Amino acid sequence: MMPGGGQPNMQQLLQQAQRMQQDLAAAQQDLAEASVEGSAGGGLVTATVSGTGELRGLVIDPRAVDPEDAETLADLVLAAVRDATGAAQELQQEKLGPLAQGIGGLPGLPF
Repeated sequence: MMPGGGQPNMQQLLQQAQRMQQDLAAAQQDLAEASVEGSAGGGLVTATVSGTGELRGLVIDPRAVDPEDAETLADLVLAAVRDATGAAQELQQEKLGPLAQGIGGLPGLPF
């Protein structure tokens, strides 16, 4: 610490920043490995996405397939993917939100 106590110890700040960077990398890895699901039509269509929002799987119940009404099936697929993507965004906020707050708490950093 500098005399007068006005400036934090730069070494401590760097160590804290490095820990936060490691925590962020670990959280991003967790998100990439996580899977969340969304569904539509009472479960007729289920989409699985990674925690980062990458579509990994799509299951369509045969009862949802009507050759005369492909538009409804397309709507169900979109709704299921949106539902899964929304769940992924919630997971991202849960995992990354506290880290973003921590970054903003470092004195001298413009976050």
